Amino acid sequence: MNDKHARDYSKEQLVRMKEEAAKQLEIYASMGLALDMSRGKPSQKQLDLSNPLLTCLSEEAYRSRDGVDCRNYGGLEGLPEMKEIFADILRVSTDEIIVGGNASLTMMFDNIASHMLSGAKDSAPWSTQGKIKFLCPSPGYDRHFAICEYFGIEMITIRQTVDGPDMDTVEELVANDPSIKGIWCVPRYSNPEGIIYSNEVVLRLANMKTAAADFRIYWDNAYGIHHFYGSYNQMPNILTECEKAGHGDRVYMFFSFSKISFGGASVACVASSKSNIEYNKKRMSVQSIGPDKINQLRHVHFFKNVTSIRDHMAKHAALLRPKFQLVVERLEAELGSLGIAKWNDPQGGYFISFYGSKGTAKRIVALCKEAGLTMTPAGATYPYGVDPDDSHIRIAPSYPEQDELSRALDVFCAAVKVASFEAMM
Repeated sequence: MNDKHARDYSKEQLVRMKEEAAKQLEIYASMGLALDMSRGKPSQKQLDLSNPLLTCLSEEAYRSRDGVDCRNYGGLEGLPEMKEIFADILRVSTDEIIVGGNASLTMMFDNIASHMLSGAKDSAPWSTQGKIKFLCPSPGYDRHFAICEYFGIEMITIRQTVDGPDMDTVEELVANDPSIKGIWCVPRYSNPEGIIYSNEVVLRLANMKTAAADFRIYWDNAYGIHHFYGSYNQMPNILTECEKAGHGDRVYMFFSFSKISFGGASVACVASSKSNIEYNKKRMSVQSIGPDKINQLRHVHFFKNVTSIRDHMAKHAALLRPKFQLVVERLEAELGSLGIAKWNDPQGGYFISFYGSKGTAKRIVALCKEAGLTMTPAGATYPYGVDPDDSHIRIAPSYPEQDELSRALDVFCAAVKVASFEAMM
């Protein structure tokens, strides 16, 4: 291909180029491929980095620092030493943290379920307040949206900017509608845009006026330390800023080790104001007799402190960075001169956002599936699974090894060409 944009080609040329790409897809389909770029899962090599977790405790090493037998009941809010690690990462105090089980998603779901049933602190149950709404910066995390759908919470799509959610729209909506009870936020390397919230966005979220006294920010810091390139700028601490603004109960921060240690056996936490934490503990005392302290103890023994964790994350970056570089390089080489798509080049996290021509995303994903490549369903990163432009596709390069990723990109780029040229004819 030369630098001529696809829109400048004649219909005959577009037909010929589409046929060439379609023949490539036929070849891939005949190979019986089983490739997967659908979810941001750690690769086997990434999981192997944490294999010492499986053996870091001896038969005698089952007691915490203060002598608690971690094999037994108790310790509802988590081991103190595990809380210290989370507190250092999130820049909060240990009495502003509850350590949970394997997944922060579980803690998010549980938190909203509790608010629906019993209300936020000092509020009536959300389920008794009529229609409840959430603001959903999009493209966003499909599982956040699934939680809202499960509870019948109406979702309002908010445009993502390069600095985070469109705050002019957010501020206008929350100031005038008391039925808006929350907003989903992924502040660093957002899923799937790779956006880092600007300082201004963080401060505006903390300080904005809301019609609902029980409005909550769900601050999913899933990729907070998942950097590809060394150092990074520290954003203002959302909990601290909310407290300064007199909105101390406004935010719940979530974090987990799911993409640091084992996706299926990590440790998660929620951080919030001390009063929110105490409110949550009252519910938890009925719900549980204590978490998996052995798993917490394993993580403490293996990771020890934040410095060790950052060293560990540098090993993750060394595995992830070449994959993301490969995706960007191949997209540029195959599609860059055609003017039919655009994509981001994130500095961390787990995803690349791809935007094809309007009306082509579902067709691209279907063509990929026929050729043996599974992608995230088109539209999944928007509320109710509806991308109004049918153009966005989430690319997840982490799971395949380099050779499989290269072949997956062969399929993907061919599918993009077929769908795009079809749409132009």
